[in-house]
Amino acid sequence: MRGRSDGPQKNRLVTGLVVVAIFLGFLYVYHGSLFGSQGRGSAALEYGSKSLRKWGFGGDEDADENSSKVGQEDGDDGVLPKSFPVCDDRHSELIPCLDRNLIYQMRLKLDLSVMEHYERHCPPQERRYNCLIPPPTGYKVPIKWPRSRDEVWKANIPHTHLAHEKSDQNWMVVKGDKIVFPGGGTHFHYGADKYIASIANMLNFSNDNLNNEGRIRTVLDVGCGVASFGAYLLSSDIITMSLAPNDVHQNQIQFALERGIPAYLGVLGTKRLPYPSRSFEFAHCSRCRIDWLQRDGILLLELDRLLRPGGYFAYSSPEAYAQDEEDLRIWREMSALVERMCWKIASKRNQTVVWMKPLTNDCYMQRPPGTQPPLCQLNDDPDAIWGVQMEACITPYSEHDHKVGGSGLAPWPARLTTPPPRLADFGYSNDMFEKDVELWRHRVESYWNLLSPKIESDTLRNLMDMKANLGSFAAALKEKNVWVMNVVPEDGPNTLKLIYDRGLIGTMHNWCEAFSTYPRTYDLLHAWTLLSDIEQKGCSIEDLLIEMDRILRPTGFIIIRDKQSMVDYVKKYMSALHWEAVATADSSSDSDQDNDDIMFVIQKKMWLTSGSFRESE
Repeated sequence: MRGRSDGPQKNRLVTGLVVVAIFLGFLYVYHGSLFGSQGRGSAALEYGSKSLRKWGFGGDEDADENSSKVGQEDGDDGVLPKSFPVCDDRHSELIPCLDRNLIYQMRLKLDLSVMEHYERHCPPQERRYNCLIPPPTGYKVPIKWPRSRDEVWKANIPHTHLAHEKSDQNWMVVKGDKIVFPGGGTHFHYGADKYIASIANMLNFSNDNLNNEGRIRTVLDVGCGVASFGAYLLSSDIITMSLAPNDVHQNQIQFALERGIPAYLGVLGTKRLPYPSRSFEFAHCSRCRIDWLQRDGILLLELDRLLRPGGYFAYSSPEAYAQDEEDLRIWREMSALVERMCWKIASKRNQTVVWMKPLTNDCYMQRPPGTQPPLCQLNDDPDAIWGVQMEACITPYSEHDHKVGGSGLAPWPARLTTPPPRLADFGYSNDMFEKDVELWRHRVESYWNLLSPKIESDTLRNLMDMKANLGSFAAALKEKNVWVMNVVPEDGPNTLKLIYDRGLIGTMHNWCEAFSTYPRTYDLLHAWTLLSDIEQKGCSIEDLLIEMDRILRPTGFIIIRDKQSMVDYVKKYMSALHWEAVATADSSSDSDQDNDDIMFVIQKKMWLTSGSFRESE
């Protein structure tokens, strides 16, 4: 009887063990694939830290051994991780708010015909990735500017499909362990420099220079490809916001940023682009595959909102020159639309047309009643841009711009330090502006003194000011070979229009969410009182630190300027994030006697997963 009763008991035991094994296996697969296995990530970081010491990068061995252990330690504010897990390798290019997998998983009902699937859709808190993004196999410190304009390491962006797809257009060419950019584009196979000079010649600008003696400074390039148009404008003291979605030409913006060219992931879809009205002197579309006639011309009207008085739109596309029936139809309808918008043809030659926006409201006022598109309602704020739907209407000029017949901006470079006309919108005086310029000049001087033991003249290229205010941090860097993405928080004063009026570029953002860029795209992040702001909003500072780590390049720097308690909070996460302290100073070091902020300079360590290291060897 005993033998007979043992059989079912053993069967139940075996069955139970199998169920437990399956359950544990499911947990491993789920967490390993979605968030990255903690044990595997820890081992990878440990191996990466040892390999860095071998290369002469790393910190001391004790610190690396502590950071590689998975576990918890008690901090003043509760339990803190000694190490964050590493995300699965397939997430090495994760952009949390532009993640197509998230759209599929959440079954979002989006209208693909108006590009809603390329707009921002951020994960809810329970779907966020609480892990560190690994670099791709064989990752290297990026090539320095200006060489990077023309070549990047293939391992850093291991995508060569564009080189094959656009092989006849000179977008990019694979050469050994590098990807080379000859400067071509879909419409300018023989080089962006010649194409740019031809547009300047069309407009009769002196010396065929598109900057028109400093009058053209900020440019928007929509559907920019790998941003060679913007790259070749830099030598003319023109800064371009190169814009493209994460579409079938995946990684085009990632290539642009790896090259050291200003760029942003965005799309002309249903929402306004995150730039204020009257931000750009010049807009450009070269074979950008945008249907400008859809929805009563709403996308062209969005460009109109963004252009300054007298601004230009250069359009190079088959519709501008082809003679087949469909292209002729599009050209007729587009010409009729821009005429009703009061645009005039400034020049048309061969395959390119350049339209010019009016300088005043006179033409708008003279249109017959009922003309479409209508003028926007008086209560419409053309500078409301965060998550705001586009409107199919014309944004008239302010009374000031109408009276002066233009934007009233000084030519570049004088406009950088000249009080902009829209300063009065915020109640700021010229004196306040000039003091802000001087204050940040001293602060940036102090920052560079703290950084100097760690950097050379070409160490930094892509910078971000995470809370830019008036843009004076970026202005103080004019003589450095860098560019700055000036970010204005969405819940503060909308000073972004002042930043553009100074000849700088930037965007608006909510730092409770992930930024619209690829991992490893910035060399330096500047966070002035941002952590305090995030704490007051009730958002997670830990999430913000992980996001900062995502967008920062390995060996890149963070400058935190905040109160002591925020600096102390960050210090608790240094080991877990594989950051190391470079310098700490109080505000007295930059003669800022009225402030008790602490300056804390951090460097991100170069770490690789064990697989990446083995292959790179």
